[in-house]
Amino acid sequence: MPSPIKRHPALQPLSRDHHFGLLLCWKIRKGLSKQIDIQRIKAYVYWFWNSHLSAHFEEEEKYVFPLLGDGNKLAEQALQEHRTIRSLMAKMEDLENVLQTLEETLTSHIRFEERELFNAIQEVATADELAIIENLHHQQIDENAWEDRFWE
Repeated sequence: MPSPIKRHPALQPLSRDHHFGLLLCWKIRKGLSKQIDIQRIKAYVYWFWNSHLSAHFEEEEKYVFPLLGDGNKLAEQALQEHRTIRSLMAKMEDLENVLQTLEETLTSHIRFEERELFNAIQEVATADELAIIENLHHQQIDENAWEDRFWE
């Protein structure tokens, strides 16, 4: 098991978001394995997207990824993964396949940001740049805001 990554305090709120994103993936996986009605899972995924994940993506794209500079491979990979996830959210017709792909893609994306991208940002960002990130991200995800706990 890899040792915990030391995260700069400015990036810790985004990492906390990643924890909840991985929890979303676990809930999708759990709901699918329990053969829960897809519409229930979809409703939760849409709620999480609209309440948290979409804003998280926008924040990273506006304030975090640019710190690595134009053409940076890590930032480009993260942006491409964001586009893929947005595309999956937009085409929820084949729900079960989309949910499974979303869960796998989002899990992989969060692991990449935590293990590679954020480490690179910590190496290049100035104290002022990190302070901007730290000051803008304070929303806590309320796990109890969704009543249908299909994953239990």
